[in-house]
Amino acid sequence: MIASNILPAKADSFAEQTRDALQPVMKEYDIPGLVVGITRNGKHEFYAAGVASQADNRPATPDTLFELGSISKIFNVTLAALAEERGELSLNDTVAHHVCADACSIGNRLTLMDLATHHSGGLPLQVPDNITDVDGLVTWLKNWHPPEPGARSYSNISIGMLGYITGKAMNSNYKQVVQDLLFPMFGLQHTWIDVPESEMGQYAWGYDRKTNAPIRMTPGVLADEAYSVKSSARDMLKVLDVEMGQGTASEELRKAVRRTHEGQYKTSFFTQDMIWEQYTWPTELQKMTLGNGYDFIMKPQPEQKLNPPLSPQKNVFLNKTGSTNGFGGYIAILPGENIGIVVLANKNYPNESRVKAVYSLIESLNSRP
Repeated sequence: MIASNILPAKADSFAEQTRDALQPVMKEYDIPGLVVGITRNGKHEFYAAGVASQADNRPATPDTLFELGSISKIFNVTLAALAEERGELSLNDTVAHHVCADACSIGNRLTLMDLATHHSGGLPLQVPDNITDVDGLVTWLKNWHPPEPGARSYSNISIGMLGYITGKAMNSNYKQVVQDLLFPMFGLQHTWIDVPESEMGQYAWGYDRKTNAPIRMTPGVLADEAYSVKSSARDMLKVLDVEMGQGTASEELRKAVRRTHEGQYKTSFFTQDMIWEQYTWPTELQKMTLGNGYDFIMKPQPEQKLNPPLSPQKNVFLNKTGSTNGFGGYIAILPGENIGIVVLANKNYPNESRVKAVYSLIESLNSRP
């Protein structure tokens, strides 16, 4: 289903190309609803298919709220860079400096930049099940020793702790600062960690990939900081505009965003920025699918520190995937071509399929006269 009221009159080609790239994925993985948004030189177009809720056949639209999962981490590192810009912390600070009341060492002197780049040496993906609050997690971290020093380890613990520390450094808590300060700085009007009652009608239901049962995320330790943002394709295109130096944003926010685009480490497939994964562009599809694949994500990986860090680049492809049990998302920007794409779906499907579909769509768009 394509809603005619959300597509400009001349957008038929975009709609057809998006349908051709994404409908096979929807069919293969039985995805109930999906929305694609694209920004090109600041012009926004949308494609919407399927439903946000199977129970009432509510259609998916550019304003439907989807769980972003780990795409939420983009806001986390931007807030940390903003706090550094304001002099409230330094990304070179150690984690221990911010969480220990007395002398202690955490993870071979882990820094905040280490947290922002998954450079932890083996932190697990999730907070251990027996830990129920941040104090308990800090105690656990004091006794934790990196099993693979120097390795990249994708972890909700690392980015979650960064958000927790940043909120404290800004004399508040992470959720409050993000919702009251950062989202408005991006110009977002329908993006939330806690969806208010007035917006629940826009909140899609996710669907379990094994049972197809309706599902939404449940809270957990550091969930707000790591994967709890809900947003729409319309709002996320505003974010991508700012990420590419377009749109309306303060110079303070633009500086923070540019900080997150600095290359910090080199992996086998991409340059690790602050959460963003950066590929040279053009690049081979295989490299991007491997870099976004679960085999690479779920295991510690060797990487090389870039000294000095790589300054923000134009001819690159920056991407980030995000998932919860019922949702799967993908965002990508090509700063040199002023193109940004967001794909939001209410089912968790393989990262590799998201990358292939968007890669195919970009190839189609670039072939347009």
